[in-house]
Amino acid sequence: SETAPFEQRLAADPDDHEARYELANALAGQGDLAGAVDQLLTIIEKDRDWNEQAARKKLLTIFEAAGPVSEIAKQGRRRLSSILFS
Repeated sequence: SETAPFEQRLAADPDDHEARYELANALAGQGDLAGAVDQLLTIIEKDRDWNEQAARKKLLTIFEAAGPVSEIAKQGRRRLSSILFS
């Protein structure tokens, strides 16, 4: 699958944020928005400002794609808030 190389890199190094970001892109491309959101939130949890906040920006794009009142956006925003304000 197109996610396999990124999953292998993450297995070797869970802090490979670039691999995790690419995995999120691949998941989003396959329509797995919830999976993509999980990966992006993990990056934000570990390093909020990684790559000029690329993960946060991508997250907002996914929320828009899912629809602002979708469960994906609502749950994702809640989790984002708890990460940013914990």
